[in-house]
Amino acid sequence: MNLIETILIVIVGFLVGILFFGVFLHRKKLASSFENAHQESKKILEEARKEADQVVKLALQEAKEESRRRRRTFEEETKKQKGELSKFEKKIREREHAIAAKQETITNRERKVQERETKLEFDEKKQVRLIAETELMIEKSQKTLERVANMSADEARRELMSLVEDEARKEAKHAVRRIEEETQKAAAHRATEIVSLAIQRIASEYVNDATVTVVNLPSEEMKGRIIGREGRNIRAIEQATGVDLIIDDTPEAVIISCFNPIKREIAKITLEKLIADGRIHPARIAETAERIEREFATTIKEYGEQAAFDVGITDLHPDLLSYLGRLRFRTVSTQSVLQHSIETAHICGIIAAELGADAKKAKRAGLLHDIGKAVDQETEGTHSELGHQIAKKYGEADDICEAIRLHHTDNLAQGPALAVILGAANNLSARRPGARKELLSTYIKRLENMEALTRQFKGVEKVHVLQAGREVRALVTPEEASDEDIHSLSHEIASKLRKEIGFPGQVRVTVMKESRYAEYAS
Repeated sequence: MNLIETILIVIVGFLVGILFFGVFLHRKKLASSFENAHQESKKILEEARKEADQVVKLALQEAKEESRRRRRTFEEETKKQKGELSKFEKKIREREHAIAAKQETITNRERKVQERETKLEFDEKKQVRLIAETELMIEKSQKTLERVANMSADEARRELMSLVEDEARKEAKHAVRRIEEETQKAAAHRATEIVSLAIQRIASEYVNDATVTVVNLPSEEMKGRIIGREGRNIRAIEQATGVDLIIDDTPEAVIISCFNPIKREIAKITLEKLIADGRIHPARIAETAERIEREFATTIKEYGEQAAFDVGITDLHPDLLSYLGRLRFRTVSTQSVLQHSIETAHICGIIAAELGADAKKAKRAGLLHDIGKAVDQETEGTHSELGHQIAKKYGEADDICEAIRLHHTDNLAQGPALAVILGAANNLSARRPGARKELLSTYIKRLENMEALTRQFKGVEKVHVLQAGREVRALVTPEEASDEDIHSLSHEIASKLRKEIGFPGQVRVTVMKESRYAEYAS
């Protein structure tokens, strides 16, 4: 054996020894790992057993709690059901008692009905007997009367008819007299309204403070510039604005005359602008008037918007707002129609609220009730009818349109509720103290004339003018006037007041007669 083989053998033996030693170490390590794993498994099993015991205990405890909870719930539900069942049984007993009471009541009513039927049968028989006895007594009485009065039944009937006819004639005379008085008063009132409306709509050449406007001038020299060469400037102003320009001896003032207040206001603003600018010639006049008229349309609409805002109405048609704005330049006496409309709207709302009606709709009707006055100067028809047409055109509710049409109707009490409210509010606004002014001196003079005129009649002892001139009371001496004379006297006084004294509305004439007698006991 050579050296190489020996080395190889040694190496192989070494490797085999290392292999065996590694196997030994590995087995020892495996044994140790197995022992550790065994110990670990025991530990895990022990912990699992403990956890299982704990889970079982918790499960048992939860099961017991759930059982107790379900038992309490069941007991509560059972108790509740017993309570409801007890209430239901109580209601059933109460209904049974009520049914029994009703049955008893029905039985009593049936018994009473039977008793009434029996009584009615008895009364009917008694009535028949009484009627027969009455007819017999009437026949006997008639024969007795004929024998006592020496008149037959036909003659007595004719005599009675004659008496009734005379009485009916007297009553008819009084009724005719009363109807005549009422008709005359209503006709006078209506005639006053028609005349006033006609005067307002068709102005004559005579003007007053309500149809003229004064424009102050900076100097007298400005009058000549307004007139222009051969009057061309004044003609241009009148043609562009549609007004009459009056230049007279009034110092530093020019008078604008026109029945249409809007045209008068436009002319006033135009003239003031021209005076301030200083350039007064036909072209400039036409340009300024056209510009002012365009701007004034916006101003008018703003007046209408402000009025609607004051009343609390925000959904009016823009054209209706323009019509409302035009009412600011219409007046009745010294009261602006727009202000009157706003006031009427507020009064309508108050009345409607007090009556439980629609206050917002009542306000709307009150604000629009005189809208026809914005166009009645250019359009035929009464302002009520025109207002009804305008409101209907712009989609207002039918009851509002109808109230506008009827608010000046005489027999308004039979109309719709909204029309009655509107009529009352319109009268309250127009006739309240201070709404439409009258000069104090003119007012006192009118009252004195009414009192003096009434004193002129024969038999009038005292005269009192009451209710701000709306009623005249005349006290006559009993010796100089009978009851028939009093009626004639009141008619004559009313006629003379109507003819000789001008007054707004109606005046009630009351003639009174008082008789006094005195005796002394001693």
